[in-house]
Amino acid sequence: MSVSLSALQIRVVVLDIEGTTTPVDFVYQVLFPYARAHVPAFLSREWDSAACREAVALLGRERAADAAAGRLDEVVQDFSPADVIAYVRWLMDRDSKSPALKALQGLIWQAGYRSEELRGSVYPDVPFALERWRARGRDVYIYSSGSVLAQQLLFGSTEAGDLTRLLHGYFDTAVGPKQSVESYGLILERIHVAPPEALFVSDVVGELDAARTAGLHTALCVRGAATAPVGPHPVIRTFDELVE
Repeated sequence: MSVSLSALQIRVVVLDIEGTTTPVDFVYQVLFPYARAHVPAFLSREWDSAACREAVALLGRERAADAAAGRLDEVVQDFSPADVIAYVRWLMDRDSKSPALKALQGLIWQAGYRSEELRGSVYPDVPFALERWRARGRDVYIYSSGSVLAQQLLFGSTEAGDLTRLLHGYFDTAVGPKQSVESYGLILERIHVAPPEALFVSDVVGELDAARTAGLHTALCVRGAATAPVGPHPVIRTFDELVE
């Protein structure tokens, strides 16, 4: 199915990352394992840096909240590097969307991208679509559960080069959960765009439902041979189907 951006009078395209611009395998088989493996070395090296201390402080507050809610068995008074490692792994095992975890992961990935151990990955059609939308005067934003830093690192180091020049901004769960209607309203308020002028593209139906309720146009991105669920969201399998 194709979606005509001109017919819908779309001024802004908001994109999810996992399964939309970037293969899910890259996130789960490259980025997450890299962060898990490098937590101890990163903490040992950066423990006294301002960025690391800020992430650790946030992790400490989240851990205290998890302990108070009974999700953890013990309360830790002195949040040592060993405690941080254990808690981070606990969060990772649950695929937590913890802001503190995302902040620490972003710092670890930053070191990996700088050393060129990591390089961002996007589907082949993505760079061409970004160029096409830019040429047409459309602004493109990213909204992902990964931190803004992690988003910038990914798009800044892809096989197709630095794609950040084609993006106008980034949003993470600091604006709210991705399946919350209010999150999309806040994003549009910040970029000064009316809901009918924006298109949100994601591979997660719950996110699209929230965006649609907020008044945005939506498109369900179904990559590969996966079967598309029946629903109100137009289905695309490549950004080439987002036509003029």
